[in-house]
Amino acid sequence: MNKIYPDAKAALAGIVADGQTIAVGGFGLCGIPEALIAALRDSGVTGLTAISNNAGVDGFGLGQLLETRQIKKMISSYVGENKEFARQFLAGELELEFTPQGTLAEKLRAGGAGIPAFFTKTGVGTIVADGKEIREFDGEQYVMERSLVADVALVKAWKADKSGNLVFRKTSRNFNPNVAAAGKVCVVEVEEIVEVGAIDPDAVHLPGIYVNRIVLNAHPEKRIEQRTVRAN
Repeated sequence: MNKIYPDAKAALAGIVADGQTIAVGGFGLCGIPEALIAALRDSGVTGLTAISNNAGVDGFGLGQLLETRQIKKMISSYVGENKEFARQFLAGELELEFTPQGTLAEKLRAGGAGIPAFFTKTGVGTIVADGKEIREFDGEQYVMERSLVADVALVKAWKADKSGNLVFRKTSRNFNPNVAAAGKVCVVEVEEIVEVGAIDPDAVHLPGIYVNRIVLNAHPEKRIEQRTVRAN
């Protein structure tokens, strides 16, 4: 089975549609699948529910899909750095399921592992727990959180072999492995593709069983979210 596609547009062809739930890897602008997000924008699909730690920035990352009004709902943890996100939410134009960061990571991990729900202390006694089941264990209260499974997962990795075994580079690993596992179909954008066997099995961060499609983006922009330098 050939998992390699010539470009991001081809990699998304036939698998993205209106009203889907899309999980997207990355943390801020670190480790986001830039080419796949742009291709999703260009596909014109609408009514999307996007699962992502945050929504990029104005004009880049998922911020592009907010500008084109393709996202109707965000399931995310951090909602700063994006003025259009704030404007749409405050105007009632965008739904938001605000989720603590660790809980979001576990919701994706659990979804990928086939676990439908779990209990956590995070959010008990806050609006995060509103409408959710609360249960007591060993004298402590816990809130039940449903796991997340996406129709399509968009992931960024550093290197893949032709079977889809992935290696992530440093902090760009972030949410990407959990997002990949939680997608019914997983599309991965990588900077390098090598032959099967070229990656030491002990160096594989995510097995190819989770990966359906691969696209090469050898020179991503890797925009810096907040460039900070020391004064001379």
